[in-house]
Amino acid sequence: MTTDNSSFTELFADVPLMAILRGMGVERSLAVATTAWDLGITAVEVPVQTRTDVEALRVLAEAAAARGLQVGAGTVVSLEHVRQAKDAGAAFTVSPGFDAEIVRASHEAGMPALPGVSTASEVQAASKEGLTWLKAFPASLLSTGWFPAMRGPFPGVNFVATGGMDAGTAPAFLDAGVRVVAVGSALEDPAQLPALAKLLA
Repeated sequence: MTTDNSSFTELFADVPLMAILRGMGVERSLAVATTAWDLGITAVEVPVQTRTDVEALRVLAEAAAARGLQVGAGTVVSLEHVRQAKDAGAAFTVSPGFDAEIVRASHEAGMPALPGVSTASEVQAASKEGLTWLKAFPASLLSTGWFPAMRGPFPGVNFVATGGMDAGTAPAFLDAGVRVVAVGSALEDPAQLPALAKLLA
């Protein structure tokens, strides 16, 4: 069974940013998600590490649906997380690393998976599973040079740069060939919002 995740092409469309709302609680998550949506960011991820996170995911999934958008579950590192994500209304899952079992379980539950990679071996293993969208993590430590290096042997892979990204670093990663940059706390920084909006223009 191949676990095709090409639907991320449609999810991200031509929007080069994704929002990650980690540990913000329900109300703050909704407020920051609204900021992201109003800016034009279509993909929002809520890491599910606590019961409150799962509740925030549920609330955001409903709010997103009202806008015709989708929300995903992040930090999915167990089969239980896959189940919780599905129950809360997540449309996709994101993981810090590559675990074929979790990728397959997510796929079977109707949620395309975006696993994390940081080595050529992981990119190759993920490609073998049929995945064409991968999360590069931690992107700030991998640096911009990592992406052109990977494009040589893996020209069909699209990367989402995650970890340590903000309005200041995003342009260099996008210039390096990254399709999407994931930002978190930058969305709560009024000083960064104009720069983020410019990236989306």
